[in-house]
Amino acid sequence: MAKLDGEALLKRLPQVRGRLEANAPLADLTWFRAGGAAEVLFTPADESDLAAFLKATPKEISVYVIGVGSNLLVRDGGVPGVVIRLGRGFAEVKLEENHRVRVGTAALDVRVARFAQEKSIEALTFLRGIPGTIGGALRMNAGAYGGETRDVLVEARAVDRSGNVHVLSNADMKYSYRHSGAPEDLIFTEALLQGRAGDPAAIAAAMDKITESREATQPIKSRTGGSTFKNPPGNKSWQLIDKAGMRGFAIGPAKVSELHCNFLINEGGATAAQIEELGETVRARVKANSGIDLDWEIKRIGLKPEASP
Repeated sequence: MAKLDGEALLKRLPQVRGRLEANAPLADLTWFRAGGAAEVLFTPADESDLAAFLKATPKEISVYVIGVGSNLLVRDGGVPGVVIRLGRGFAEVKLEENHRVRVGTAALDVRVARFAQEKSIEALTFLRGIPGTIGGALRMNAGAYGGETRDVLVEARAVDRSGNVHVLSNADMKYSYRHSGAPEDLIFTEALLQGRAGDPAAIAAAMDKITESREATQPIKSRTGGSTFKNPPGNKSWQLIDKAGMRGFAIGPAKVSELHCNFLINEGGATAAQIEELGETVRARVKANSGIDLDWEIKRIGLKPEASP
């Protein structure tokens, strides 16, 4: 298998104030702890650094953006082009008037929920149940425990592939279940969220209930990518998987969780190929058993080893 040539790609990229790293391993940046490297990993200093980089980078070079890797599978062949990971320059959380919270897209969802609770703001409590960042929540209309991103979003700020900055309204995001119709080339940098006045003790209690529920029903302490498949209309994926007899099914160290069978687990040493094969096997069994196609909720990026250049 030929390797991606990050050093050569670096020579074609503009100078930045952030950090550029060739042939950067990505496995430790994902919750699955599996997968290959980024040809180049870019951690921008701030939005202007990101915009300048995108404007100056040749358009034929592929660009991907990742968050904390909580709902991501990086294939073993690695990711050609540039992988952008937003860091501290995009993690600010601050209070605005009328119970609004302005947040950078690298901020963890749980951190935003806790901030809102401390400021006596409710309606953002559901974010406590989402293991990811605000950027991922914006892109996929993330939701849990009765709330969705579209319920609270006022506007989102983003940079396109040409380095232009855009501000999108809630309507511009064209939200549907676990999906945004916003252009794929947009990299979200900031969101303005709308809450409402609440009692901090009651909000804290609701957050504790979410935490207890997740710990009791989901393998959150395992190497997992979170919810694997979207719920088909009128059905729950975990029930379809269970009825297909796939609870606990494994391919090597990649296993369907016995606690919640819409979660795949890396029990130690699983390759991304094994995890993806497991997911596709689950899909095939569910299709054969129920006639229903499951759609991946986990984002998969990069090359399979046999497809590597």
